Amino acid sequence: MLRLDNALNAWGTPEFEIILKQEIAQRAGELPLQQGLSTGNYVADEPITVVINRVAETEDVIRVQAGIFYKGVIGGCSCADDPTPNSEINEYCEVQLDIDKATAATVVTLVTE
Repeated sequence: MLRLDNALNAWGTPEFEIILKQEIAQRAGELPLQQGLSTGNYVADEPITVVINRVAETEDVIRVQAGIFYKGVIGGCSCADDPTPNSEINEYCEVQLDIDKATAATVVTLVTE
Protein backbone atom coordinates (compact mmCIF):
# COMPACT_ATOMS: atom_id res chain seq x y z
CA MET A 1 0.00 0.00 0.00
CA LEU A 2 1.15 3.50 -0.80
CA ARG A 3 2.33 5.50 2.22
CA LEU A 4 2.81 9.26 2.01
CA ASP A 5 4.65 9.85 5.27
CA ASN A 6 6.38 13.07 4.22
CA ALA A 7 3.11 14.61 3.03
CA LEU A 8 1.36 13.68 6.26
CA ASN A 9 4.21 15.20 8.28
CA ALA A 10 3.89 18.42 6.24
CA TRP A 11 0.09 18.62 6.63
CA GLY A 12 -0.93 22.05 7.87
CA THR A 13 2.26 23.75 6.70
CA PRO A 14 2.80 25.97 3.65
CA GLU A 15 5.06 23.26 2.17
CA PHE A 16 2.33 20.58 2.15
CA GLU A 17 1.45 20.77 -1.56
CA ILE A 18 5.08 20.93 -2.69
CA ILE A 19 6.06 17.93 -0.58
CA LEU A 20 2.91 16.03 -1.62
CA LYS A 21 3.60 16.58 -5.32
CA GLN A 22 7.22 15.46 -4.93
CA GLU A 23 6.26 12.35 -2.98
CA ILE A 24 3.54 11.37 -5.47
CA ALA A 25 5.94 11.88 -8.39
CA GLN A 26 8.54 9.66 -6.70
CA ARG A 27 5.93 6.91 -6.23
CA ALA A 28 4.48 7.02 -9.77
CA GLY A 29 4.78 3.25 -10.12
CA GLU A 30 2.18 2.83 -7.38
CA LEU A 31 -0.46 4.96 -9.13
CA PRO A 32 -3.17 3.54 -11.44
CA LEU A 33 -1.67 5.22 -14.50
CA GLN A 34 -2.09 2.17 -16.73
CA GLN A 35 -5.85 2.20 -16.03
CA GLY A 36 -5.93 5.94 -16.73
CA LEU A 37 -4.56 5.69 -20.26
CA SER A 38 -6.86 7.22 -22.86
CA THR A 39 -4.83 6.68 -26.04
CA GLY A 40 -1.67 4.69 -25.36
CA ASN A 41 -1.19 0.98 -24.75
CA TYR A 42 1.12 1.28 -21.78
CA VAL A 43 2.77 3.88 -19.55
CA ALA A 44 6.16 5.20 -20.67
CA ASP A 45 9.06 5.11 -18.25
CA GLU A 46 9.17 8.90 -17.99
CA PRO A 47 8.75 11.31 -15.06
CA ILE A 48 5.23 12.47 -14.24
CA THR A 49 3.93 15.92 -13.36
CA VAL A 50 1.47 16.27 -10.50
CA VAL A 51 -1.08 19.06 -10.13
CA ILE A 52 -3.09 19.33 -6.91
CA ASN A 53 -6.70 20.12 -7.86
CA ARG A 54 -8.42 19.88 -4.50
CA VAL A 55 -7.61 19.13 -0.85
CA ALA A 56 -10.16 18.44 1.87
CA GLU A 57 -9.89 17.13 5.40
CA THR A 58 -12.21 14.75 7.20
CA GLU A 59 -11.86 13.39 10.69
CA ASP A 60 -9.73 10.44 9.55
CA VAL A 61 -8.21 11.31 6.17
CA ILE A 62 -6.73 14.05 4.06
CA ARG A 63 -8.52 13.71 0.70
CA VAL A 64 -6.58 14.96 -2.30
CA GLN A 65 -7.71 15.07 -5.90
CA ALA A 66 -4.68 15.33 -8.17
CA GLY A 67 -4.17 15.56 -11.90
CA ILE A 68 -1.34 13.49 -13.33
CA PHE A 69 0.36 14.38 -16.62
CA TYR A 70 2.42 11.53 -18.01
CA LYS A 71 3.47 9.81 -21.22
CA GLY A 72 1.87 6.78 -22.80
CA VAL A 73 3.28 4.60 -25.54
CA ILE A 74 1.43 3.24 -28.53
CA GLY A 75 2.78 -0.23 -29.24
CA GLY A 76 3.50 -0.98 -32.85
CA CYS A 77 5.97 -1.88 -35.49
CA SER A 78 8.80 0.58 -34.77
CA CYS A 79 10.18 -0.29 -38.20
CA ALA A 80 13.28 1.52 -39.42
CA ASP A 81 11.32 3.26 -42.17
CA ASP A 82 8.45 4.29 -39.88
CA PRO A 83 8.00 8.08 -40.34
CA THR A 84 6.87 8.45 -36.71
CA PRO A 85 9.39 6.50 -34.63
CA ASN A 86 8.49 8.46 -31.49
CA SER A 87 5.37 6.74 -30.26
CA GLU A 88 5.09 8.51 -26.88
CA ILE A 89 1.95 10.57 -26.41
CA ASN A 90 0.76 12.87 -23.65
CA GLU A 91 -1.72 11.36 -21.20
CA TYR A 92 -3.70 12.82 -18.29
CA CYS A 93 -5.76 11.26 -15.55
CA GLU A 94 -7.06 12.27 -12.14
CA VAL A 95 -6.67 10.31 -8.95
CA GLN A 96 -8.12 10.64 -5.49
CA LEU A 97 -5.75 9.98 -2.62
CA ASP A 98 -7.14 9.33 0.87
CA ILE A 99 -4.21 9.76 3.25
CA ASP A 100 -4.91 8.21 6.66
CA LYS A 101 -4.06 10.87 9.26
CA ALA A 102 -2.86 8.27 11.78
CA THR A 103 -0.72 5.99 9.60
CA ALA A 104 -0.06 7.80 6.25
CA ALA A 105 -1.43 4.71 4.48
CA THR A 106 -2.97 6.04 1.27
CA VAL A 107 -5.79 4.62 -0.79
CA VAL A 108 -5.51 5.69 -4.43
CA THR A 109 -8.56 5.68 -6.70
CA LEU A 110 -8.74 6.59 -10.36
CA VAL A 111 -11.33 9.35 -10.87
CA THR A 112 -13.48 8.46 -13.87
CA GLU A 113 -16.00 11.33 -13.85
